[in-house]
Amino acid sequence: MKEQHQQDRPAVIVTGSSGLLGGPVCRRLAEEGYEVFGFDRVGLPEPPKHLRHVHDIECDVTSYANVQGALRKVHERTGGRLASVVHMAAYYDFSGADSDLYREVTVNGTDRLLNGLSDFRLEQFIFTSTMLVHRPCAVGDRIREDSPLQAQWAYPESKIATERLIREGHPSVSSVFLRIAGVYTDYGRQPTLVQQIKRIAEKDFQGHFYPGDGDNGQSAVHVDDAVEAIVRTVNRRERIEPKTAILIGEPDPPSYGELQDRIGQQLHGEDWATVQIPKAVAKVGAAVNDTVSGGESFIKPYMVDMADDHYALDISRAEELLGWKPKHDLRETLAGIVQMAQQNPEHFRKQNGLD
Repeated sequence: MKEQHQQDRPAVIVTGSSGLLGGPVCRRLAEEGYEVFGFDRVGLPEPPKHLRHVHDIECDVTSYANVQGALRKVHERTGGRLASVVHMAAYYDFSGADSDLYREVTVNGTDRLLNGLSDFRLEQFIFTSTMLVHRPCAVGDRIREDSPLQAQWAYPESKIATERLIREGHPSVSSVFLRIAGVYTDYGRQPTLVQQIKRIAEKDFQGHFYPGDGDNGQSAVHVDDAVEAIVRTVNRRERIEPKTAILIGEPDPPSYGELQDRIGQQLHGEDWATVQIPKAVAKVGAAVNDTVSGGESFIKPYMVDMADDHYALDISRAEELLGWKPKHDLRETLAGIVQMAQQNPEHFRKQNGLD
C-alpha cells in the first residue's frame, strides 16, 4: 500500500502533549491517520519522542510570541488546514490556593492560542474541561451537561471562565467541551485515590476520620477511556454541533466508604473503620497539620467543605455523539493498584509522585 505523505493526512495540534493524557492522545491520533503536532514547554515530563507522524514543537501559552512562532511552523507544514486542536495545556494546583497562573495559563493562554489560530482553516477546537465545573448532585441523582455550573475551588473556576471565553469571545469557532472526570491509571495517579491508599497502607491514624458522608463518591475515568473519548471526538468532528459539552466518566462511582473498605480488606484483611467527624474540627486539624508539615500536607482546609460532594454522571450524550462508554471500572482496577502499593511500595510512590 502506498505510504501516505504528510500533506495527505489531516493535521491535529495537541497542546499539553507531555501530560498524562497528552502523550497517549498524540500516539492514538497518529495511529488513526493524523499528522500530529504536539505543543508543550521545554522540560520534564517530556512529550512523546521519535513517534512516526508526531512532531514535537516548543510552545509556552503564556507568551503570545511563542504561540505565534509555534503556529507558524504548523502553518508552513499544513498549508493552514487543521482538522482539530485538542487543547489540554492548563494550570493545576491541588493545594486549592488561588493563583494568577490560572488566568495567565488556562484562560489567557487559550485566548492567545485561539487568536493565533485565526489564520487557519480550523474544523474543530476541543477544550478539555472538568466535571467539577458542575454543582455536586445528591446521591441517587446524576449530573448532565445542562446541570448547574458551580465551581468549588480555583481549578474548576478557571475551566468555567475558559469555557465562557471560548463561547463568547470566539463564537465562530466550532468548539467542543469535554468535561472529564478524575483520571486514574493502572498504577493510581488520581491524587485523592492515591492518598487514600497511602493512608490505609501506612495505617495512618488520620485515615480513620472523614468529615463527610461516606455514601458520597466521585466519578473517575481510566486514562485509556479518556484518550478514546478524545480521539472519537476528533474523528466525529463533522457530526458534533459547535459549543457542545460532553461529560466523560464512569457513571456509577464507588462511594468513599466502599473504597475505604475495599482497600482495607486487601491491605489488612478487614474493613477500614471510618468515623465521621464535624467539619469544623476537621478544618482545624487540617490547618494545624498543614502548618506543622510546612505546607506539605495533602489534606487542605478547603477540601473539608467538599467532603460531601457527590459526582455521578449521565453519559448518554457521550454514548449518542461519540459511541463511547468506559471499558474500565475503578472497582475492578483498584485491586491491581492496591497490590502495587502493597508489594512494591517504592515503585508505587515513584509512579504517583509521592517522593
